[in-house]
Amino acid sequence: MNMGQFPDRGIARSWSTERVAASQRLDYWVGAICEAFLEMDCSSRQAPVFEGQLTSVDAGALSFNQVEASTQDVYRTRAGIARSAQHPFYLITQRETPWHVRQGGHRVGLRPGDAVLVDSAQLYELHFPESVTVMSIQLPRAWVGQWLARVDDPLPRVAGRDQGWGRALSGLTLQFAHEPLLAAHYPADLLSDQLGAMLAAAMEPQEVKATPAAHDLLTRARRLLQERLDVPGLAAAGVAAELGVSARTLHRALAAGATSFALELRRLRLLRAAQLLAQPRLSGVTVAELGRRCGFADASHFVREFQRQFGTTPARWRRQRLSH
Repeated sequence: MNMGQFPDRGIARSWSTERVAASQRLDYWVGAICEAFLEMDCSSRQAPVFEGQLTSVDAGALSFNQVEASTQDVYRTRAGIARSAQHPFYLITQRETPWHVRQGGHRVGLRPGDAVLVDSAQLYELHFPESVTVMSIQLPRAWVGQWLARVDDPLPRVAGRDQGWGRALSGLTLQFAHEPLLAAHYPADLLSDQLGAMLAAAMEPQEVKATPAAHDLLTRARRLLQERLDVPGLAAAGVAAELGVSARTLHRALAAGATSFALELRRLRLLRAAQLLAQPRLSGVTVAELGRRCGFADASHFVREFQRQFGTTPARWRRQRLSH
């Protein structure tokens, strides 16, 4: 197995069947998924020509796993469960082809982009009839308990790619499915908050009313965020404590405003950055430094986020504004 260190970006591990002879590839792959995830069995009708690549990126308590491989069937067995010390959950999103899950006596069909939450403490089967292009996020059991009211559920839980907060959850997981190393660029606490809030909203949707109290909390939260934009790794728990409410109450108020903590923080930081870039008196300050003043510790991450929001790079945005 190969492990590579990415400075200031966390650790990525990778496995590839190209490293072994064709006759050994499926056996190698079973070992790879057991090492990257937990003990499982795997079979494939394409065993003689099997191909697979797996990249795993740790981000705090979470692990982001990009899997690209030939068609296969994966089984979590009683023996595997008995031998496992930990029983995490997996949030799985397939990029390109339909697939299905069997758990608790039920078969659940999934489209590309649908996200499903699977409990490794229970028997399950994952069937990929065409190919595997998956992002599988490993979620510690205790972490899931912080976000979901129901932890022990015999059935897989699905967030549809076109249903409510499932759209946002699908978009986030597919982003990491294409570029798993992005997970190491986000502050771990912020990424945890963003994923947890979306998971709760998508898997346990509640009708959140925009009450006067929720609106007031949202207003105070935005004001506090604007005062703290230059603080890297700002997390919902700390902001909620300063506001005198629980993190869950803060997340509900944000959901009532059709946003989340991470989305709102990103929006405010990028708006501030756009304003600073357009100021002539700051023309001598580098783009990276202005991004840092808005809470983006990593310059390349700032450039990507800015371009995603405004359709252009920070440098080009600055030139266009200062040329008028």
